[in-house]
Amino acid sequence: MTTSTRAKKQLFSTSLNAKSARAGMLFVLPAVGLLLMFLVAPVILAFSLGFTNAKFASPNEPEFIGFDNFTELLSLGQVTVNADPSDPNVAYDNLRDLTKPAAETPYAGMQILEESFSEDGKTANFTVAGDALFWKSLRNTLIFALVIAPLQGGLALALALLINSKIKGKVFFRTIYFMPVVTSMVVVSILWIFFYQKDGLANEILSKVLPGFEPVAFLADPNLALPAIIFMSAWQGVGFHMIIWLAGLQTIPGELYEAATVDGANKWQQFRAVTWPGLQTTFVFVLIIISIQAMGLFTQVNVMTQGGPLDSTTTIVFHLFREGFRKNEIGYSSAIAIVFFVLVVLISVIQRRLTRERD
Repeated sequence: MTTSTRAKKQLFSTSLNAKSARAGMLFVLPAVGLLLMFLVAPVILAFSLGFTNAKFASPNEPEFIGFDNFTELLSLGQVTVNADPSDPNVAYDNLRDLTKPAAETPYAGMQILEESFSEDGKTANFTVAGDALFWKSLRNTLIFALVIAPLQGGLALALALLINSKIKGKVFFRTIYFMPVVTSMVVVSILWIFFYQKDGLANEILSKVLPGFEPVAFLADPNLALPAIIFMSAWQGVGFHMIIWLAGLQTIPGELYEAATVDGANKWQQFRAVTWPGLQTTFVFVLIIISIQAMGLFTQVNVMTQGGPLDSTTTIVFHLFREGFRKNEIGYSSAIAIVFFVLVVLISVIQRRLTRERD
């Protein structure tokens, strides 16, 4: 082959590679554009607006205010004031003098988060916060995540073990358990509102099971509203995590169970010695996924309770939404979004550390 022929072939190959690269870029460009528009741009916008006093649909230009939003959001304080056992209002009046916006104290503009009185009633201790509702929503979100992670993960594992066993109708049960996952959360939430009403099915079932049970409006009780949402959310999402557990179960070699059976291990011993060690990576994945999904709790609260009663079901994302789109405080809601982003990143870092240790 002559040098000129070889050069022509190399030039043709280079031209073909360049055309393929351009064609690939054209195919990828729409997806990249959508990611930039709906993922990257909002993140950059939130980080920029979080340091301003921007308001939604306001004629005034946003002003840079530094860390003021974060100071208000995260500030906490402990105040002790004199009280009168015969008049509880005295303590609140004394606190009001310290927390009113015009007060020249470190607690100016702060709100009551928690309160307690001494045994003799002569002093009162108040925990105050720049945004008491944020701390309540953080507490509710963490409670939701801490409860639903073992509840939903454990129930999903039990269902996966049941379906993975040699029983008839496995495909039918798998479909039944997975159906709530593909149903709209808005639809599910509306149905469960009726389920939780005082004359709803939940009270009917409890009345049959527990003689003398008095019907209760679950979503109207501050002590029961959040547990009711937790139970509904666990039921709705258990099918998704069941499939993940099932995939992990099917990666465990059958020879291990055969060897355990030969050694005389019963079902529980086989689970402890074979099944659970083989599911460690799946366990970490399921746990972190449930936790991240729990941190983003919004739809159920928005449809079922609107954060009530008495803010007992308000979550971080719902608080963010309410501040930004109902109170028009876009700058402040962006600051909440940044704090929420940091929390999710911390969970992701923990996930990475756990998986690295497993590897």
